[in-house]
Amino acid sequence: MVNRSLRTRRVRRGATIATSLAVALALSLTGASAASAADRTSYAGSVPRWAVSANDVGTPPAAETFEGEVYLPLRNHAGAEALAKAVSTPGLGYRLGLTPAQWIARFSATKADSDAVVASLTAAGLTISAVPASRQYVVFRGTAAQLGAAFATTLHVYSHAGATLVAPSTVPSLPASVGSKVSAVALDQSRSLTRPDSIKQGDIPSDTTGVQTFGRQAVAAPVITTPCSNYIGEHTVTVPAAYNGQTTYSTYNCGYTPAQLRSAYGISALPKSQNGTGQTVAIIDAYASPSIVSDVNTYSTALGEPGLAAGQYQQIVPTPAQFVDQEACGFPSGWQGEQTLDVEAVHALAPGAKVLYVGGFNCGGGLDVAMSKILDGKLANIVSNSYGNVGEDVPVDVLAGENNLYIQAAGEGIGLYFSSGDNGDEVAALGAAEPDFAASSPWVTAVGGTSLGIDKRGKIAFETGWGDTIDKIVAAPTAPGGLAYTGPLPGSRFVGGSGGGVSTVFAQPWYQRGIVPASLAQGKRVSPDIAALADPYTGFSIGISPIVDDTTLETGGFENDTYGGTSLASPLVAAQIALVQQVTHSTIGFANPTLYALDRVLPSAFRDVVPQNPPQAVVYTSATSGNTYLITLDRDTTLTTAPKYDDVTGIGGVSFALLTYLGQGRY
Repeated sequence: MVNRSLRTRRVRRGATIATSLAVALALSLTGASAASAADRTSYAGSVPRWAVSANDVGTPPAAETFEGEVYLPLRNHAGAEALAKAVSTPGLGYRLGLTPAQWIARFSATKADSDAVVASLTAAGLTISAVPASRQYVVFRGTAAQLGAAFATTLHVYSHAGATLVAPSTVPSLPASVGSKVSAVALDQSRSLTRPDSIKQGDIPSDTTGVQTFGRQAVAAPVITTPCSNYIGEHTVTVPAAYNGQTTYSTYNCGYTPAQLRSAYGISALPKSQNGTGQTVAIIDAYASPSIVSDVNTYSTALGEPGLAAGQYQQIVPTPAQFVDQEACGFPSGWQGEQTLDVEAVHALAPGAKVLYVGGFNCGGGLDVAMSKILDGKLANIVSNSYGNVGEDVPVDVLAGENNLYIQAAGEGIGLYFSSGDNGDEVAALGAAEPDFAASSPWVTAVGGTSLGIDKRGKIAFETGWGDTIDKIVAAPTAPGGLAYTGPLPGSRFVGGSGGGVSTVFAQPWYQRGIVPASLAQGKRVSPDIAALADPYTGFSIGISPIVDDTTLETGGFENDTYGGTSLASPLVAAQIALVQQVTHSTIGFANPTLYALDRVLPSAFRDVVPQNPPQAVVYTSATSGNTYLITLDRDTTLTTAPKYDDVTGIGGVSFALLTYLGQGRY
């Protein structure tokens, strides 16, 4: 898819002026009157780097509409950053965030500027989708011809990252009278690649192709029977000799329960009243599950967990008729598992906390609108975001426009938690290593992933970096035991791992200096910051009634699935933050400066995630193919775990004791 006396006279005079301005702008924008380059503002930093002739595959369908977004600059950008830093860093001004009204009055674009931009876009025939109260951006739609005329460019279709995406073929521009009020223009579909950072257990690519396609294969008789384990080591199987000659390994996890996670993270020792009561965790995803409340309650009842009390779950979502760009964004069914995972993960660790779900009408501007609803109303001070772009592969000026939202959050004392990604360094998709945005922003807490072994007592048996590489086990009559690996261990197929790495855009933030090795950072922001469970093969059990028809949103029968991904790690951290805020009677806000300050004075408060010797591994048999694999853990592309800070797990694994220090905030 190429996807009313004197006041009345003043009002009338103002309306006449506005109408004349709109007509003039319309003539300019549609080319009815000639304008020289000097009369226009160009946006070279708003063209994606992949929009080049070598990737050009034609022109978009004439009748189809596409989303665009323009960003308005902050007034006194340096002042906004300084305020956000002071609010978030122990010292003067710490945790004294502004109200949304105060922030908007001090730093947002003026209403007059916003109105002028809206008038110009409307005059060009574009349909306005949203303007937030913060006036940081305007989301709109139009045909390729309308967008091209409005911004003096031509839209083409490009092949990129396994998709066909629309983008401007030349630098877009606006008349200078309006362009001076706009910092960036997004006419490309980069953000339509935004996807949930979740992986369902068993999503292993076919052996016969190099791309990740998860269609059903012919089911072969497994060479090893591998019943899933409810805890690490419950079931073990014999495999060909692996690390240090080891031949016995645990089978994969059935899916940890809420009680197991609370035990492993040290939460079960808390008084029952310390369950997140009085706190609200907001969750942002695209679209909305029609069965979320019943699914959470059915799931909870089956596990003996408390369900959702009246008023405990609230949502702000578009109607199904308002969903747009469904095919490009992966459809509502593609996001339902993410929403379910997020809500059930938060409820698992903080069963007394309120959950606010805010859904976007798509995976682009709709997610910005969802974010702004929370920030502009300060509806929560903890926000979990389990999605990300493919690397930082979005025009640089657009990244800056998005980043301003995160500065607003920090300035208001709101903590944003973003999953760091599920595809390691993204080299496979982009040809070069990049962390995923928005986790790479210096104004959010990027949550990386771990593989977590919980033993029979509910204690952590091991924790290592999440990076799964598989080696298929096949029948080999002449080999010892009649089995062999198809290649040298750990195998050559990477099937998911924590995102992270060195930003290509953002400079190193003050809080990382002296903690992140200079040899790694090279003066840039490095993510993630912290980590939690993410490996689907040591994953979390969820309950869901899957959408079976994206048009009607009809759902099928309730089922239990096992999920992972840094989409799991992010809500797990957000839930623990809610517990800490309740226990310490504090509002943490943007956590990174305190996290890194704590690491300077008390590094032992963090559970350092380091390489295991020998490596940890589990055995898994696919229900769809019948293939059996040894899954070696902590093999995450070019990203590696290491003592202290690393680009897989950041400072380390979360624990309630750690986050209690964080709540005290005296560093």
